[in-house]
Amino acid sequence: MSKQLGLLARVLVGLAAVGFVASWSSGFVIAKVATVDASSLTLLVWRFVPVAVALVAVALATGAARDVPRADLRRQAVIGLFAQLGYVVLVYAAIAAGVATGTTALIDAVQPLVVATLVGPLLGLRVRGAQWAGLAVGAVGVLLVVRSQLGGSQAPAAAYLLPLAAMACLVAATFLERRSPSRPPVLVVLTVQVVVTAAALLVAAAVAGELAPPADAGFWVATALAAVFPTLVAYGLYWWLLRRIGVTALNALLFLVAPATAAAGAVGLGEPLTAVTLVGFALCGAGVAVVLAVESRVTRAAARAPVSAGAPAPPRTAPRTRS
Repeated sequence: MSKQLGLLARVLVGLAAVGFVASWSSGFVIAKVATVDASSLTLLVWRFVPVAVALVAVALATGAARDVPRADLRRQAVIGLFAQLGYVVLVYAAIAAGVATGTTALIDAVQPLVVATLVGPLLGLRVRGAQWAGLAVGAVGVLLVVRSQLGGSQAPAAAYLLPLAAMACLVAATFLERRSPSRPPVLVVLTVQVVVTAAALLVAAAVAGELAPPADAGFWVATALAAVFPTLVAYGLYWWLLRRIGVTALNALLFLVAPATAAAGAVGLGEPLTAVTLVGFALCGAGVAVVLAVESRVTRAAARAPVSAGAPAPPRTAPRTRS
């Protein structure tokens, strides 16, 4: 019975990983398409405000936040300012400034290496040699994908700092979450983060005079897609997976974002898909497979190893906590 439950849990995590990559990648494509006839700020306001209202209603109806300390709510508000407001606004600003979608996806190519470098000093976790090799292979694959997708971008040089700043925001939020002493339910995490993001965007749009949405059905379709997939699904799965597969393995999945974005661009936007792109896809997949395989093997070995009294604890890998 335990083996069946273990298999079911692995299947569930695998499906969640696929959903995460697909929904996270959709944010880049939606941003490119939806900001053609509307400003980024207008789209973001109407992407977050209705979701914030809906999440608050669900949280109140279920009582999910009833026993959550206020200190945890404040901590999640700060995390949300980095993970959602900072990350999303900077990504949209980069695309609006003319940075290519594939280039913007580099934020998700750099992040796994940054995180792997920092998990030791900041979280006391260990990244094994095979995982470093997998991260390196994945990085090469991403660079090939992005290189094959680069066009004649007219963006100013300073605009390329925006994706890097977005990446830094998500890294900061990830480490703040991992260093948190408690783990509120994912519903509470999402609700607090979306509410603070929506409030900040609402004020900014009102000040800038960009609050009124355009009278265009296409705008509302794009807004609805952005609200459901990159906001609810992607971020919900990000925090859920972070608690189950660990920070290194989760960030390795981000290597698949650039290939998924390129594939979506080829199918939906007619962007080129070359042999170099396909080689990059293969390397990304191989790199992620290595990282996840090592993480899974270490976790199973740690679960089987008996810990006797007075014996040293096994080396820490990404800890798993329950929501």
